[in-house]
Amino acid sequence: MTWWESIILGIVEGVTEFLPVSSTGHLTITEKLMGMRIDDPGVTAYTAIIQIGAILAAVWYFREDIVRIATAFIKGLGNKSARDADYNMGWAVVVGTVITASVALLGENLITGALRSMWVVAVGLIVWSFAMFAADRHSAKLPESQKRGLETITWKDGAILGLVQCLSLMPGVSRSGATITGGLFSGLDRVAATKLSFYLGIPALVAAGIYQAATEASAVGATVGWGVTLIGTVVSFFVAYASIAWLLKFVASNTFTSFVIYRIVVGLAILGLLFGGVITAN
Repeated sequence: MTWWESIILGIVEGVTEFLPVSSTGHLTITEKLMGMRIDDPGVTAYTAIIQIGAILAAVWYFREDIVRIATAFIKGLGNKSARDADYNMGWAVVVGTVITASVALLGENLITGALRSMWVVAVGLIVWSFAMFAADRHSAKLPESQKRGLETITWKDGAILGLVQCLSLMPGVSRSGATITGGLFSGLDRVAATKLSFYLGIPALVAAGIYQAATEASAVGATVGWGVTLIGTVVSFFVAYASIAWLLKFVASNTFTSFVIYRIVVGLAILGLLFGGVITAN
């Protein structure tokens, strides 16, 4: 991989990581168009590792929230009277993360093997778009008085969204798309669903990136290179920070319809290229 290819992939990762369009799917598409083998262990590990840059951008963006929630969680463990909404949010993140991590470890070979296919990306983009559309319509029909904010989150919400987040292990579904969809169906408003998606994504994606870096270090060094991997990670950090700020402003007053349309168009385009023999699945 060249440095300029890594910069492009870092930009793709930073832009798409938190948008409900599947960052893994877009990275897979871009890597394929660059002539890379998307099922190569080094490329697979690179894809997971540069996500750390985007996640660190989320950590920095939400640093005050993270400190507040972590502090409330620790205090609440030893003092029942100190338990509040932030304490409950802490439990939601812990429970959701444990569930997602457990499923990811059990399905590791499938995730890095058979699911690394352009067919899977295309189908994931299209099929999950209908779930997003249904969730968006469900949320739009709810009276504002019935929509839930972050102060209503409990560990049960974390468990539900942790399970839903597992679906995003299939490229094309989108981690944020899955968790936001689950949040909207649970009655959360768009901003609350989006923020909870960020909170759940931080530990899950940092763990995935560190795990890949530790277990596939030799593959990254032999095929991709650690220098270009670092470049992609740094680029993804700065681009993702801007993407986060934009998304939170967007969801405050817009539906997810534009993302749904975009996903379907991209998915159909990939299917067309596959059926036409322009690109191969792996």
